[in-house]
Amino acid sequence: MNLSTDIWVWVGVFLTFCIYSFLYRDNPFYKFGEHLFVGVSNAFTLSFMVHRIIIPILVRPFTEAWRTAGSEGLSAGLFNPYAPSNFLVIIPGVIGCFYFARFIPGLTWLVRIPIALFMGYYVGRSVPAYLEGSVFPQMRGTMLTQASFDPAQGGILGGIFALLVLVGVIGTLTYFFFSKEHKGVVKWGAQTGIVFVMVGFGASFGFTVMARVSLAIGRFIFILRDALGIVT
Repeated sequence: MNLSTDIWVWVGVFLTFCIYSFLYRDNPFYKFGEHLFVGVSNAFTLSFMVHRIIIPILVRPFTEAWRTAGSEGLSAGLFNPYAPSNFLVIIPGVIGCFYFARFIPGLTWLVRIPIALFMGYYVGRSVPAYLEGSVFPQMRGTMLTQASFDPAQGGILGGIFALLVLVGVIGTLTYFFFSKEHKGVVKWGAQTGIVFVMVGFGASFGFTVMARVSLAIGRFIFILRDALGIVT
């Protein structure tokens, strides 16, 4: 056994046991670790936003443009589309300040403006990427063509897998089709779909558990190797 002499290693061990103490019951040590984690995370996020986003993207371009052109250049830059765009950072800066309007009675409605712009921008940006990267490839995966039986794609076995995917997609869609009562063929399709849904949920849950167990193993290795020196 070769105990670590690094104080921060033992701080990490202490905080690890603080969090794992919740397995016994809720206690002050767990609350301390939980609150410390939330506080450090928020402080890091705020510091990152200030030093990596607000200062280099908003403050520095504006101050440099002001130093170069002055107040006259400011008004010219705001109303002249051909002027340097450094002054235009005022616009997103002001919109971002609307978030703090929630603390001003009577002006809380201003918060809706940046939220609507943020959501509209990212929805419009992510929908095409999601369609191209997820929806369309899955639709193509359900199409049985001659290429599905190509030896390079697995031959007959690849075709069987493609057919299985097609059956699973149709069955799952049938299960969530509520406009028609589940009787006869629709009932069999829905029952087939629920099997595929359960398999998918089980695989997703198993993957999540493996990820969490991997994190736990990492903490155990940290304690046994870095702190206690039992394993190498």
